[in-house]
Amino acid sequence: MQRVPAPFRCFSEWHSSEKFTDDGVETVTSVEQRKVERSIQEVISVYKQIHSLPQPTLLRDQHYQYLKKGLHHLSDAYACLDASRSWLCYWILHSLELLEEPVPTSIASDVCKFLARCQSPTGGFAGGPGQAAHLAPTYAAVNALCIIGTQEAYNVIDREKLLSFLFSVKQPDGSFVMHGGGEVDVRSAYCAASVASLTNIMTPTLFQDTPTWIVSCQNWEGGLGGVPGLEAHGGYTFCGTAAMVILGKEHMLDLKTLLRWVASRQMRFEGGFQGRCNKLVDGCYSFWQAGLLPLLHRALFKEGDSTLSLQKWMFEQQALQEYILLCCQNTAGGLLDKPGKSRDFYHTCYCLSGLSVAQHFGNMDLHHELIVGQEENRLVRLRRTTGLQLLFASKILWDAFASV
Repeated sequence: MQRVPAPFRCFSEWHSSEKFTDDGVETVTSVEQRKVERSIQEVISVYKQIHSLPQPTLLRDQHYQYLKKGLHHLSDAYACLDASRSWLCYWILHSLELLEEPVPTSIASDVCKFLARCQSPTGGFAGGPGQAAHLAPTYAAVNALCIIGTQEAYNVIDREKLLSFLFSVKQPDGSFVMHGGGEVDVRSAYCAASVASLTNIMTPTLFQDTPTWIVSCQNWEGGLGGVPGLEAHGGYTFCGTAAMVILGKEHMLDLKTLLRWVASRQMRFEGGFQGRCNKLVDGCYSFWQAGLLPLLHRALFKEGDSTLSLQKWMFEQQALQEYILLCCQNTAGGLLDKPGKSRDFYHTCYCLSGLSVAQHFGNMDLHHELIVGQEENRLVRLRRTTGLQLLFASKILWDAFASV
């Protein structure tokens, strides 16, 4: 393993020549873009005044306290997320895993019991107890249980009924609806492929025609839309590409145009990623977009591309780390979209996930680290618990589900 130190470069100097170019045509986006750039400049100015030798620091303890509190108690403000309680478990548990913070056995057991109450009698999981099964919280619940990784956690998942649920939302054209009578989009195909892969219940017929349907979601831009014909979007593009990797069909995508599209989504001034063309930077796309690059790197390597780097991903890893560490941390814990926004568990999870992607290159055999700031900023390398879990599934997980 090679660790390459990355001393902090003055953010404003590094990016100053790459600001938004004013062509005289004012739009809602151009106005908001200038606000974002001013906010970032103010953040960096204050930071430099406080620290004579600027060295971005990951606020580990603050983030841990914020996440730990979220596992114990949520305020009334979270009532609007009643249908996302399975997701809250996943976001918090995955964030703690990246920080290498253990979850007490008693708390892990409580989470298992709660998620068991979210499991539908007919298979799949809901966002909360007594609600209808839905592919998105099914993905969140299964991944959360796999993060816990105990026999109690694995025993929660009724794999026979889960397979029945997946077949119930499969459509004749290969797509999936998110729930009975619900909408079709590429997220559902990814959620289905992810949980089927993790729990070892994939069958030849479950994903028949699914790769062909996903390919039809790739548009002229190079990225993927939610359904065929829609604008390319970072979240949908990750889901579609990751599903194709799980199914072993990534070669069916136009990988070169996909690479060009996602690489163009890294903002030149901010260093973070936008989700779509002509949109603002958002911390969550630190994972949805940057997390695509390892998948594409692997796919192109399999095709024999000899131009690929053996030391870094195909985006500016240092700039992304600077954006996350300087612009996305709440000093009281938790991470956020951009300066001026509120912290939340969703952005905490995906900002930390993106930070991990930007710090680590390669796999078990070839691994390089690029850590901005001090060694304490280093996160654990993404393994089985994110969109890459199919590539790094742990042996114990497969052993637990090997009977089918």
